[in-house]
Amino acid sequence: MRRKFTLVAGALLGALTAGLLIGGPSSAAPATFTHPGVLVGTAQLDFTRSKVNSGAQPWKSAYDSMMASKYASLSRTPKPRAVVECGSYSDPNYGCTDEREDALAAYTLSLAWYITRDSKYAEKAIALMDAWSATLKDHTNSNAPLQTGWAGSSWPRAAEIIRYTYDGWAEDRVDRFAGMLREVYLPEVINGSHSNGNWELSMMEAAVGISVFLEDKASYDKAIAKFRTRVPAYIYLKSDGALPKTAPGSGLNSRDKIIKYWQGQSTFVDGLSQETCRDFTHTGYGLSAISHIAETTRLQGQDLYPEVADRLRHALGLHSTYQLGTAPPSWLCGGSVKRGLGPVTEVGYNALHNRLGHEMTNTQKLTGQQRPAGSNNLFVGWETLTHAENPS
Repeated sequence: MRRKFTLVAGALLGALTAGLLIGGPSSAAPATFTHPGVLVGTAQLDFTRSKVNSGAQPWKSAYDSMMASKYASLSRTPKPRAVVECGSYSDPNYGCTDEREDALAAYTLSLAWYITRDSKYAEKAIALMDAWSATLKDHTNSNAPLQTGWAGSSWPRAAEIIRYTYDGWAEDRVDRFAGMLREVYLPEVINGSHSNGNWELSMMEAAVGISVFLEDKASYDKAIAKFRTRVPAYIYLKSDGALPKTAPGSGLNSRDKIIKYWQGQSTFVDGLSQETCRDFTHTGYGLSAISHIAETTRLQGQDLYPEVADRLRHALGLHSTYQLGTAPPSWLCGGSVKRGLGPVTEVGYNALHNRLGHEMTNTQKLTGQQRPAGSNNLFVGWETLTHAENPS
């Protein structure tokens, strides 16, 4: 009897850990996917277009900034490679920058198409997607999972807009592009990572976006399940207890291991990130991916913002405070932080403050100072244009 009870209790604990009995249902995928529905949807795009066309600010200046960037150039020549090889910090860099920037350009051009309705932009976006889908076979070296996550986050945004708002993308090319996402990108990201948390969050952003484009419910569910355990393991709340939560399978089974993983930080406060004491730049990657995934779930009918709201708003607030120049106390990262959060606050701020009504004074100040938010040249682009004060 004792063994049977232990097995049942163990199974129950495992289900709780996996989020099957708490935090919502195990199945996250919608019965029918919404398109376009990766980071931006039709209502958001229409809002953006109307603001730009009326000359309203900050959208018009954000649009002008985007159109002046290299990513909007109609003379861009794609640089696809069969094998993209990326080592640590992209060294070696065989196609890493080219792939990320071509993917960002495809997304930029898709936004330009939607706002202007000039088919030249759609055709250039298609040319970039077709070039890569005809060539790419693999990603290699140590940064392959992260590189795939970054580029794989931008491609589906572009593909969703073009496929569902423009008639000129040939069906066989759409199928080939979908095959690239399914065979080259998804296997590299879907199983996640136990590296620094921004890796798995970026990988899950790619997996979620790709799953929407492919209408792959099983992969969508798997990616969302990983997201829902990674967010609590990336951003601390006092309600977590004396130590931060850990991701399943991480091997972080002692206080010393957890503190080492949190960059040596042993004092935990609301909004602290696993990478705060590494630097704000990598932390920004993680916070951005969290915002992007939550935004996509909202478009797909299962809004996960309420679930991550407290962690995300505290994290944005804490990092915005020090990004704005406040000197960190001695207990935080030894009294010294490496700033450089990046243009990553717009999406989360709009959702949490404007839609959900949370007070976010420091995030609001930083967001305003950074407008119009540009690109981080990795996977973030033009979020003042698409998400500033966007009610949709």
